[in-house]
Amino acid sequence: MGILNVTPDSFYDGGRCASAEDALSLARRMAEDGADIIDVGGESTRPGSEPVPPQEEVRRVVPLIEKLSAELTIPLSVDSYKPEVVAKAIDAGVSMVNDVNGLRSPGMAELVASSKLPVVVMHMQGNPKIMQEKPHYTDVVTEITAFFRERIAYALDSGIAARQLILDPGVGFGKTLEHNLEILRNIREFKKLGFPVLIGASRKSFLGALLDLPPEERLDGSLASAVLAASQKADIVRVHDVAETVKALKVADAIIRGRGAGRLR
Repeated sequence: MGILNVTPDSFYDGGRCASAEDALSLARRMAEDGADIIDVGGESTRPGSEPVPPQEEVRRVVPLIEKLSAELTIPLSVDSYKPEVVAKAIDAGVSMVNDVNGLRSPGMAELVASSKLPVVVMHMQGNPKIMQEKPHYTDVVTEITAFFRERIAYALDSGIAARQLILDPGVGFGKTLEHNLEILRNIREFKKLGFPVLIGASRKSFLGALLDLPPEERLDGSLASAVLAASQKADIVRVHDVAETVKALKVADAIIRGRGAGRLR
C-alpha cells in the first residue's frame, strides 16, 4: 500500500503534493513501482496534529480520487475516519476504507456495511492530538488483541461481513518505542484472530528513536520493518517508498520461499 498524503503537515511528506499534478505524478510512479493499493489521505494524524474540517478533507481528496480512479487500474483506499468524507470518496471511486479510529465514529460501521468494501480497523490509544502523551499498557499485545475482538464483534453486529475486515495494530498511534517493537515482534498473534493484518511502520518516530535520524533518513529502518512484518505473514505493508519496498520484499520472498519473484503470503 503506497501512501499518498495531500496534506500540508504530515510528519514526512507534508506539502510534497501541494498541487493536483504533484499528487497525480506520485500516484503514477507508485503504480509503476509496484504498489498494489494507493491510500489517499487528506488529514495528518501525526502526533499533536489538529483535526481538519470534513469539507476541507473532501476538497483535498475527492477530486484527486476521481482523477486517479479514471486513470489507474489498481485499487484506491481513502484514509479517513469521517463518514461524510468516506461516503464522498466511495462515490468518487475508492475500493477500500482505512479507518484509524477503528469504526468508532458514529455512522461509519453502517456506511462500511452498506458499501461492502474492505475496511482497515486500526487500534489507537487516545486521538492524534494527545496519543503520545504518556501512552500506557499493562500488556500491549494482549490489550490490542482484546480491542480487535471487541471491534470485530461490533463490526459483525453492524452488518459488516467478516471478509471485509483488515486489522491494523496501529504502530506509532499511542505507543512508546517499546510498545511498537513489541507489536512488530508479535504480528503472528494478531494473525491468529483470522483476519488480514496491515502494518504501517514507514519512517515513523520509533525508527528515529532507534537510529537517531530524521524522517528523511529512515528508509533503511522502514525496509527492515516491512521485511520483518511480511516474514511474519502481515498481508499489507503501508509505505512511503514503494519501489524500494517491493525490491526488498522480492529478495525476502526468494530467501524464505525459494522463489526468484513473487510476494510473501
